[in-house]
Amino acid sequence: MSLLASPPFNKGSAFTKKEREEFGLHGLLPPNVQSLEEQVERAYDQYSSRQDALAKNTFMTSMKEQNEVLYYKLINDHLKEMFGIIYTPTEGDAIQNFSRLFRKPEGCFLNILDQDQVYDNLAQFGKPEDIDYIVVTDGEEILGIGDQGVGGILISVAKSVITTLCAGVHPSRTLAVVLDCGTDNEQLLTDELYLGLRQPRVRGNRYDKFVDTFVQSARKLYPRAYIHFEDFGLPNARRLLDLYRPHMACFNDDVQGTGCVTLAGVMAGLEVSKVKMTDMRMVIFGSGTAGTGIADQVRDAIAADSEKSKEDAAKQIWQGYDTPLFKGEYTDSKTIDYARDDEDWENISHDDLLSVVKQVKPHILIGTSTKPKAFTEEIIKEMAKHVDRPIIFPLSNPTRLHEADPKDINEWTRGKALIATGSPFPPVEYDGKKYEIAECNNSTCFPGLALGTILSRSRLLSDKMLVAAVKALAAMSPALKDPDKGLLPDVVDVREISVKIAKAVIKQALEEDLAIEEGIPKSDNDLDEWVREQMWEPRYRPLKRVTK
Repeated sequence: MSLLASPPFNKGSAFTKKEREEFGLHGLLPPNVQSLEEQVERAYDQYSSRQDALAKNTFMTSMKEQNEVLYYKLINDHLKEMFGIIYTPTEGDAIQNFSRLFRKPEGCFLNILDQDQVYDNLAQFGKPEDIDYIVVTDGEEILGIGDQGVGGILISVAKSVITTLCAGVHPSRTLAVVLDCGTDNEQLLTDELYLGLRQPRVRGNRYDKFVDTFVQSARKLYPRAYIHFEDFGLPNARRLLDLYRPHMACFNDDVQGTGCVTLAGVMAGLEVSKVKMTDMRMVIFGSGTAGTGIADQVRDAIAADSEKSKEDAAKQIWQGYDTPLFKGEYTDSKTIDYARDDEDWENISHDDLLSVVKQVKPHILIGTSTKPKAFTEEIIKEMAKHVDRPIIFPLSNPTRLHEADPKDINEWTRGKALIATGSPFPPVEYDGKKYEIAECNNSTCFPGLALGTILSRSRLLSDKMLVAAVKALAAMSPALKDPDKGLLPDVVDVREISVKIAKAVIKQALEEDLAIEEGIPKSDNDLDEWVREQMWEPRYRPLKRVTK
C-alpha cells in the first residue's frame, strides 16, 4: 500500500506481475498490466480534457503527487505544448492561487519567526550526500507578478522540475525551499485562506540573519549542493548573490540566467550581423534586476574576450528607463556601473528613449522595462538608419508588457531586424518571406549550468564558467546556418543543449582548478558519455523488496 502512495516509486497500472506479487499489490490495482507509453496516452487524454490552462496546471500537480515518472514522461513527450503550463505564464496563476488550490505540501517551508528551527527543518530532507540542487526564494518578486509570500514555494518547485526535465538532475536529489518573511501584498494579508505569515515583510538585519541561517544550515547539511536563488526582491537579489558567490557554488536566475541566455542571443546576432563584441553598442531600456543582469553578463563577456577592463567594457552599454542613468543622479549599487558622466551628455538631448537611440546609434536594443509598446515605430526606424541588422529584444513578460510586437519590428525594419522575445511568438512574414522569432527562455541555459556545476562538484560558479555556458548555447543558434531562423535554439532540444552547456562548464571548472570531482574524463567524447550517463530519464526501474 505504501508503495502506491510513494510518487518516486509508484508505477500504478505498470507494476509487473512479479512486482505485484512481491509487494502484495494484488487487489489494489486493476489486473491489466500496462506500459508507461499506454499510461502517457491515457494521461494526455485526461490533460487535454481540462478546460483551461490553470486546470491543466492543477492536473499536472496532482499527477506529480501520485506518479513522478509518469509526470515527467508525459511532459517530456509533449514539452513544447506543456512548457507554458508547468512554468510561466500559467505557473504564475497557480502561485497567485496557492492558498486556495493547496492540497498537499511540497518542499521545505521556513519562516522568519522560527529561525532557531531552520537547521532541524532542513535536516528532514536527507543525508549530506542526498541533495545536489537547492532552489530557494523569498517570494518577493515572482514572475513579474510581485510579492506572493509563501506561494513562492511553487516557483522553487517549478525551477526544480525544469532542471530535471531539461538537464536530467535526479528529482529526488532536488529541494525546493521558501523563506517566508511575511508579505506586503495586502490582498494576501486580508485573505482568510492565506497560508503564510500574516504580517508585513521583514527587512533589514533580521532578514539578513534569516537568509544567512538558511545558507549556512544548507551548506552544513548538504555540502555538495548547488544553491539557486530565485525571485528575490530587487533590493536583495544582487546583494545576496554578491555576498555568497565568492564562497560557494550559487546562482541567481534573475540576475545571471536572464543575462546569460540574452547574451547568447546577442552573440549569435552579432555573428550574423558581422559586428565584433568589442565594437558593439547596446541600449538596455529598464534598470531592474533583469536589465542589470544582462548588462553584467555582456560586460563580463567583453572583458573576458578582450584586453578591456570591466570598467571599459561597461562603457559600451547604456542602461536606464526613458533616459540613461547619470552619476549625478541617485543610482543604486546595482546600476552605478552603467551610469554616465553628466558632462558626457552636456547640451545633448536625452529626455527620452528616441533621443538616446539617435545619439548612441546602438547595434542592440533590449527591453526589460515592462512598459508596453515602448519601442515605437519612430525609435525602431531611427535605429535601423544606422545599423544594417538591428538586434532588438523586447523581453518584458508577460506578453502584454512586451515593448513591441515582433511583427511590427519586422515590418518597420523591412525584415532586417534580428529579434528575440521574452515569451514565445509565432514566425512573422515580410514581403512573402518567413522569419522565426527566438525566445529568450532561461530554461535553455540554467539547467545545463546546474548540471555542469553539480557533476564537477565545482567549489564556485565563476564568471568564465558562465561565459563558457553562454558560448555553448550561442554556438547552437539556428541563425548561424540560416539568418532567417531563430537566434536561439528551441526548448524542444533542451536536453541536448544542456549536455553541451554542462560539458563547457565542466571543462572551464577544470581549467580554473575549481572542480572537486575526481575522474572527470578529459577527452570530449568520453566527457560527453560521462555526462549523459548521469542524466536521469523518466522510465520505470525494476523494484525489488529489500529486507533489513
